[in-house]
Amino acid sequence: MEFERLKGKVIVISGGTKGVGRAFAEVCGREGAKVVIGGRDEQSAKEVIRNIRIYGSEGIFVHTDLLNVRDCKTLFDTAYKVYGKIDGFFNYAGVTPVSPLDMCDEETFDWVMDVNFKACFFCCQQAVKYMRMNGGGSIVLTGSAHAWGGQKDRAAYACSKGVLRTLMEHIAHNYAVEQIRCNYLTLGWTPTEGEVELRKGQGENESELRKRAAGILPMGRMCERTDYMEALIYLFSDASAMMTGSTFRITAGEYI
Repeated sequence: MEFERLKGKVIVISGGTKGVGRAFAEVCGREGAKVVIGGRDEQSAKEVIRNIRIYGSEGIFVHTDLLNVRDCKTLFDTAYKVYGKIDGFFNYAGVTPVSPLDMCDEETFDWVMDVNFKACFFCCQQAVKYMRMNGGGSIVLTGSAHAWGGQKDRAAYACSKGVLRTLMEHIAHNYAVEQIRCNYLTLGWTPTEGEVELRKGQGENESELRKRAAGILPMGRMCERTDYMEALIYLFSDASAMMTGSTFRITAGEYI
């Protein structure tokens, strides 16, 4: 397998301490990128950075509360101050509570939209600001099959992921002239820490979840973190230099 496809790049990851964000942060190190991890779990971030250093690269952690727009700005200001440029931004952070339309309260709605959309909006604002200083860059927004309507118990989440598609197309259309690219990576049903914890709260353990999902998903199993890595490497590498405004699906055939 070819390594160092991201050599010399500086990539900011929101939600880089867990799930797919954490997995990609470590892959970035393997591929030669410097990584800036935004999140709240400092212990997890230290473990990720230790693994990145094993690959011979480097990374930093910036404590980031995505409910605070000032923190979003600080994440990018710090990345630029330490590394002198920003080449990529992976917006992974998000929340997925049970939120059916006829039962979702205002507090839950605001939480979902503030973390999943508002924080992403202002992180992208900062990404564009710094990428234009460096002649361009790549932004990848984490999407979901729920964005095309969503299941009944994910109304607020579905709306938040749908509006990210609009943000992606807006950035792609308006900033291509500055060589700033934006694409939407649609993730499938994945047993991340958050998903497993959510299902446990509903009385279903991980083994039961995997078995149930295998019977639902057309390709017969849940997506794993590793299933997304090659796509992410491609989207942040120079190999995808002419790709923007695209919806990239890795969902095991799921189309909600």
